[in-house]
Amino acid sequence: MLEDDSGRIRLVGEGLKTVHLVTGCIIAVMGTENVNGDLEVLDIKLPNLPPQPERWALSKPPVHQHEDAEMSDAGITPAGSGSKIAIVSGLDFSSASAAYATELALLTEFLLGEALGPEVQGDLSRISRLIIAGNSISSAATEEELTANTKHKKYGYDASSYNPLPSQIFDSFLSEILPSLPVTLLPGAQDPANAAYPQQAIHTAMFPQARAYAAQKPGEAGWFDPVTNPWEGEVDGWNVLGTGGQNVDDVFKYLGTDDRVGMMEAMCRWRCSAPTAPDTLCTFSFFFFFLFFPFRLFRFGASRRKGH
Repeated sequence: MLEDDSGRIRLVGEGLKTVHLVTGCIIAVMGTENVNGDLEVLDIKLPNLPPQPERWALSKPPVHQHEDAEMSDAGITPAGSGSKIAIVSGLDFSSASAAYATELALLTEFLLGEALGPEVQGDLSRISRLIIAGNSISSAATEEELTANTKHKKYGYDASSYNPLPSQIFDSFLSEILPSLPVTLLPGAQDPANAAYPQQAIHTAMFPQARAYAAQKPGEAGWFDPVTNPWEGEVDGWNVLGTGGQNVDDVFKYLGTDDRVGMMEAMCRWRCSAPTAPDTLCTFSFFFFFLFFPFRLFRFGASRRKGH
């Protein structure tokens, strides 16, 4: 269905098979109306990718970047060129994470460049930032926690059933990474943040060890950076848009494909990061108030007497 201020019309035709569309997309359609009152689609136009700023257009590069540029002009490959961004998600720290201590240790060694051979370590040394994109703490409860939850709850909540172990393990993991690698943390559907989209950043009080690396003043850049979901920021001079994945998961309720990278590209071309909100993706409610001020017109000239 194509809908605007004048009404809505059903879209049909072969042109719809060449592009994936979901509710909330902003598109332009060219076609003709058939005898059934439907619109035979001939062509579809999307807003497409907006103009992107050049690198370091939003901020100034650090001093070593100028030195790298001079070395590149001289034909020398700079040591800091070709930096990489590491992205992980779904760490799902829980009470049972102690059973996966080996896997966590391997991940830590990999990110810090302490694993594998010298060639791979050289590539890993170029990682300039780690982005943790949601679902860092598992919502699955153990049998002991489920048993505790069946007990009598006062005012609907039992403080004794709270298990701080998952956040403590996550905090310990971050404290090992942060001295060597800056971390950007996005909340996810299972993390301790508000459920409605967009989500606020996870408070640094959850991480007593890692918060020492956070920014001390608002607006400053810290080594440990809890951000909102979605998040728009800058990494090594490039403008980056990140999300915890709820918008992508909700879009796939309408599609029969599993091409998530293609769907994320489609969101960029739609210029809409959450097209299914608020239909099936829980979001904040926004109200628009229109204020009308009564006024009167006075004709001062006509009301004046002659000579006054």
